[in-house]
Amino acid sequence: MADGRVYNFSAGPSVMPLEVLESIQKEMINYKGAGMSVMEMSHRSKEFVQIATEAEKDLRDILDIPGEYKVGFVQGGATLQFAAIPLNMLGTKTKADYLITGQWGEKAHKEAAKYCTSQTVANSKSTKFTTIPKKADWKLDPEAAYVHYCMNETVNGVEFNYTPDVGDVPLVADMSSDFVSKPIDVRKHAVIYAGVQKNLGPSGMCVNIIRDDIASGKGELKICPTYCSWKTLVEADSMYNTPACFTIYAMGEYLKYTKKVGGVTHWAEQSDKKSGMIYDIIDGSNGFYSGPVEKSARSRMNVPFTILGDDEALTKKFLEEAKKVKLFQLAGHRSVGGCRASLYNGMPMAGVEALGNFMKSFSDENRK
Repeated sequence: MADGRVYNFSAGPSVMPLEVLESIQKEMINYKGAGMSVMEMSHRSKEFVQIATEAEKDLRDILDIPGEYKVGFVQGGATLQFAAIPLNMLGTKTKADYLITGQWGEKAHKEAAKYCTSQTVANSKSTKFTTIPKKADWKLDPEAAYVHYCMNETVNGVEFNYTPDVGDVPLVADMSSDFVSKPIDVRKHAVIYAGVQKNLGPSGMCVNIIRDDIASGKGELKICPTYCSWKTLVEADSMYNTPACFTIYAMGEYLKYTKKVGGVTHWAEQSDKKSGMIYDIIDGSNGFYSGPVEKSARSRMNVPFTILGDDEALTKKFLEEAKKVKLFQLAGHRSVGGCRASLYNGMPMAGVEALGNFMKSFSDENRK
């Protein structure tokens, strides 16, 4: 680990691979002899256009994105897309379906209600978002304009390990927190969107993968703001206005690194190992640690856990002592409390091992 750096388990913005940060650092002041930093460059310059073009090509290669899908880079994070989805997809329809398995799915559902009848296919809130409702219990509407789900719920630690089958209705996925951590079947989706600040770079941008027929604007409502229009986005090659240039560049460097280490297959293997290591410690702790999420729905990215039935004093002690061994940002989301370890692509195996060793020694010393 580089001097002075800690193991950062933040849910986002989150840890990036050291090698990626170092390549950005090296070019920070003078990008490839251009005499200026990327953050000073015109987004219309040949240097920056090449950066953006390469980033899109590498993303397409890594995720095997078919030619009949457009890729857009848009500011506003995934949250702006909560509104953009109904504004671009409703067309003449008035209803949309939402699978709610956590706080982000819930927020997307609430935002859509401003523009249409936002329907609930299933909602696991009664379980405190600790499970994914069984398909037999879903209430899908064949007349819905689309079905939306969040593949990984960052706050609650719930992840789909399959692609929902919703028949002929277009499927929309928020993949913000497990994007580029495993292979995905793009063709099963009409739209995929993902904030990049978990597995791909700094905050400030969302990647949209949009099927051609939807990118054509056929479902766009008249009230859709120009900046939310996917048709405008893709026709302008994500440069209708000045894009998040530095974020695109940093993402491009992360994508190059991803190719170098073996693509999404590599990240999927690492994610399984890292999350498996922490879940094994939780499950083998004889109740000292407990994970609230049903095993079949456990996230590989965000591992929430409590200590001795959510003992507040002990949790505080855990978080303070963790910092002494360079383990930071382990507090759970303010809405759920407890602890949470986010194990994104950028978290090295050594960091997860250090956390595992600390969890074991802490439970040995504090078991009542």
